[in-house]
Amino acid sequence: MTFDFDQTISRQGTNALVADGYEHYLFGAEPLMPPLQVAATELVSMWVADMQFAAPEAAIGAMRERLAHPIFGYTMNFDDQLYDAFSAWCDRRHGWRFDREQMQISLGVIPALFGLVEYVCGPGDKVLSLTPSYGYFKHAAVQRGRVLETSPLRRREDGGYEIDFEDFERKVRDPAVKLFFLCHPHNPTGRVWTEAELRRMGELCLANGVKIVSDEIHCDLTRSGVKHVPMAKLFPGSKDIITCMAVSKTFNLAGMMIATVVIPDPELRAAWKRRHYPFVNPLSLAAAVGAYRDGEAWLEALRLYLDDNFALMQRYLTQRLPRARFQIPQATYLAWVDLSAYFGASVNLTRFFLEKAGLILEGGEMFVENGAQCVRLNLACPRAQIEAALNRLVVAIDAG
Repeated sequence: MTFDFDQTISRQGTNALVADGYEHYLFGAEPLMPPLQVAATELVSMWVADMQFAAPEAAIGAMRERLAHPIFGYTMNFDDQLYDAFSAWCDRRHGWRFDREQMQISLGVIPALFGLVEYVCGPGDKVLSLTPSYGYFKHAAVQRGRVLETSPLRRREDGGYEIDFEDFERKVRDPAVKLFFLCHPHNPTGRVWTEAELRRMGELCLANGVKIVSDEIHCDLTRSGVKHVPMAKLFPGSKDIITCMAVSKTFNLAGMMIATVVIPDPELRAAWKRRHYPFVNPLSLAAAVGAYRDGEAWLEALRLYLDDNFALMQRYLTQRLPRARFQIPQATYLAWVDLSAYFGASVNLTRFFLEKAGLILEGGEMFVENGAQCVRLNLACPRAQIEAALNRLVVAIDAG
């Protein structure tokens, strides 16, 4: 079976965030200054973390089948279809099993993060996270009246990142820290944490009474030959590790707003059921079941295509921007590039590349701390789009 990942599909006029919402989302009420010199249709968009690929027929066909029933009323996950498909997927791909009662449904991982902060932490308690960090880790903490505590990753000369365990241990021993948000694989750096790193983080958290929310939304998007190990798999007897996964990144279904949250602790699960929104879009539920049942061939073809996209980018940067620090990430479809050799720390790189070259990417200022002079580009798009984006990146840097 073949899949066409080179097809260009316009998303203009579909209310897609990547195409129609970049200015509002990236800049809010601040106007772009000066006005863009290129038309919106000429922009190259490499920012928000969804794909420029058609979703797999496994998901679309399942939705089409559900559409044959003409009623779309209030829907919840009552039967075992999603559990059977998702648990079989996790067992087959990650060697991880969990009971049916532990699996809960959320309207995405982000709503789950907001809810779990409130269910686990009291007002003024702290949430710990590694940085640079996905922005919603901070939003979930501070918008619920909790404090975000950060442990900066160490940036190596080769462009890679590692955990500063001395700092992490000091932070996790703070009695006010009640929850650790782990991004695994890590966004934006693309690190897949080793079993040794996971065990050490887990042991430190659990020894200090800190619950762990392991956001594993990118777990299926590893490079060829790289294996993902769920944090909870390493601590099978623990009730204090909550695992968040979703079809959204794996199968490009982010707009369907559905995620699976595995909560082993019966008391926390009861709080979740009392307070978390219980309904789900019937088409989303069908898509998730269909994707996990029949989408594996599509995913394997996608992973190979992404491998080649990252290899292309590495070759290009080596030739055209040799002072950029970049490592092919072990997971995700997001390239994190250190451009500190070309820019001072005060430059807003999101604005710079948009205004200079009509290239929409996310500068390090869009992430929580520790991302200065870096950019994140989404490589889940046709190869021709990547080539166009990289050309604009170089032209903008050369023009200064």
